[in-house]
Amino acid sequence: MSKRRLVIVSNRLPFIVRERAGELRYTPSVGGLATGLSAYLRSLDVPQSSVKDYLWVGWPGSTVNDASKARLRRETFEKFQSSPIFLSAEEMDLFYHGFCNGTLWPLFHYFPSLTTYREDYWKQYQQVNKTFAESVSEILKPDDIVWIHDYQLMLLPRLLRQYVPQSPIGFFLHIPFPSFEIFRLIPQEWRREILQGLMGADLVGFHTYEYTQNFLRCVLRILGIGNTMGSIIAHDRIVKAETFPMGIDVAHFAEAAQSPEVQRERDVLRKSLKTDKVILSVDRLDYTKGILNRLEAYEYLLENFKEYRRHVVLVMIVVPSRVAVRQYERMKKQIEETVGRINGKFGSVGWTPIIYQYKALPFHPLVAFYTVSDVALVTPLRDGMNLVAKEYVASRADDTGVLILSEMAGAAKELGEAVIINPNYREEVASAMRMALDMPLEEQRRRNRVMKERIRRYNVVRWAGDFVTQLLSVQDVRRSFYSKLLLEDSRSELTERYRASLSRGIYLDYDGTLSPFTLHPEDAAPSKELLTLLKILAGDSRNNITIISGRKRDVLGEWFESLPIRLVAEHGIWILEPGKEWVMAKPMNNSWKSSILPVLEQYADRLPGSFVEEKEFSAVWHYRGADPEHSESLAAELMDTLMGFTANVDAQVMRGNKIIEVRPVGVTKGIIGEELIQRANDEFVLFIGDDWTDEDLFKVLPGAAYSVKVGMAQTHARFMVQGVQDVLALLGQLASPSDGAGD
Repeated sequence: MSKRRLVIVSNRLPFIVRERAGELRYTPSVGGLATGLSAYLRSLDVPQSSVKDYLWVGWPGSTVNDASKARLRRETFEKFQSSPIFLSAEEMDLFYHGFCNGTLWPLFHYFPSLTTYREDYWKQYQQVNKTFAESVSEILKPDDIVWIHDYQLMLLPRLLRQYVPQSPIGFFLHIPFPSFEIFRLIPQEWRREILQGLMGADLVGFHTYEYTQNFLRCVLRILGIGNTMGSIIAHDRIVKAETFPMGIDVAHFAEAAQSPEVQRERDVLRKSLKTDKVILSVDRLDYTKGILNRLEAYEYLLENFKEYRRHVVLVMIVVPSRVAVRQYERMKKQIEETVGRINGKFGSVGWTPIIYQYKALPFHPLVAFYTVSDVALVTPLRDGMNLVAKEYVASRADDTGVLILSEMAGAAKELGEAVIINPNYREEVASAMRMALDMPLEEQRRRNRVMKERIRRYNVVRWAGDFVTQLLSVQDVRRSFYSKLLLEDSRSELTERYRASLSRGIYLDYDGTLSPFTLHPEDAAPSKELLTLLKILAGDSRNNITIISGRKRDVLGEWFESLPIRLVAEHGIWILEPGKEWVMAKPMNNSWKSSILPVLEQYADRLPGSFVEEKEFSAVWHYRGADPEHSESLAAELMDTLMGFTANVDAQVMRGNKIIEVRPVGVTKGIIGEELIQRANDEFVLFIGDDWTDEDLFKVLPGAAYSVKVGMAQTHARFMVQGVQDVLALLGQLASPSDGAGD
């Protein structure tokens, strides 16, 4: 297995750089990403790993003087395998405090009333993402794997793709991806660009299935692109959206819990707390964490259940966050006032109901609190994952302790054995505290053993390894698609075969092949460029041109009857040879239409933007202009309904590109196309089509024939091109003058 370098790109490096009197000082960052990925990076030496080395790219945490930048680059690379990206204080203010934490953070956590929409914030977000793209592209090597992290860099995958179109690029979102109803609150231009930015990645990862589905739904409703089992085919690329619940380094916490440092800390805590039961609350200062809500629930517990007074203490550790932001300062003041009120109301000599600490705890003291606490109160109002819940379970060496966990945290999807609560309802949280404080030890152990085994199996190393493995597998699928692209060599071979042949059969689909799709079929008339190309090709006596379409015969006749080409309408029911009249390929019966048309009209009434097109021997329900999500649901329902209606009649139901068509049994492009090709017995055969209806003909073409699929999808065709312009370019190449062409 060849090993490659992993380039991790995040808003910040896993350490903070401070410049003091010309000296550069480095302090490790405290956080889930930095801590979690460090465990994965330590594991890269194992033979099974597909990664041999890594480089971490991000902002160093402070503004650095120009004179120190070269030294910082050198030192961070040599000491930490990192590469800094330099941003000014003003850039970080508008980017990080502005758009990231004033717009994206509140909205993605379902706090729309706290969301700020400012054009200067958005412009700076765009600019910083561009700066990252330029900086990362300069240090990338051809075989590098790029893994971009979190909401600060959602535009980066697409921007970086412009520099390294073939590199594997993954993106992981560490916060919730909101529902469509919330995401659509972002201005139209911004939300489209954010989604398009994410679609630049090969793999987009989320903590929970719910977040993944929210993303896919937004892509469908805003960009109009559907998916198949999480795989999105967009233009020339495949994008996979997948769920990867982030884990922790379980062994690290379990070993620390048994260490002498933690045992000493625990002994000191037990002596100082002097109470029967300890409830622990550890959170960063943020309105999403529900800190005030849990204080109210604790107050309700003491107010209504007096037996817990003097027997329980709540240890509340609030980690400073965004200390310069007025909103967070106000929240800190509210928390401290509430703590003071509860302590003043219920406290007595020898017992303080709440022990409050506003500080970040080092690792060993934090684990000591985990091990000394009988209950962990983890009740965010909304959280992407919340690793505190997993850390608490991992630290419980004897498997005792009770985890109370908000159903709004991503971790709740994995830790179902915890006491799951709605954090908005104080009575429910208080009831959970009562249950936890009174839970028998054996029940505590039963729950924790199940959770511990689950987080042990899917730890942070497994999480990161699975993501990288999946990213490379998506790349493999992408390469298989690219192998079918009609690139220069294949196009030259096709052209040479064409020029060397004395008889050529060229068979062409129309909609989506020769002309782009439109909301209304009548708007897709052929362009002047197309008509000119067909006229030139048809003017060569060695060429036999056929357009095979699902269109009505009168429409095809109006558009192309002046050209000396064969027309096939309604997928093979009607045939028009040059200079002759329309004839039916074989006798057809359309008596079934009278019962089918009312069904189609009923669904057209139910779905605004859809309509019914009646042809002589077929009927089509179009839904290209309808709501994409609703239309997919109704289309599936209509397919089931029509299957029942057509079970005993001479008609078949076919689903195409944003259409459902009912037509006579035995009518396919494959049948009529194979018949025409065999009859002509041309030396050179080319068929180009875009829809699954064209697959019938792709399947039966002679082995030496050239078949071209328009659009990136699974196909029986030998080659693929990306769109209509590629088809016109190919036809233009065939139509260009060369020696031996013409009569």
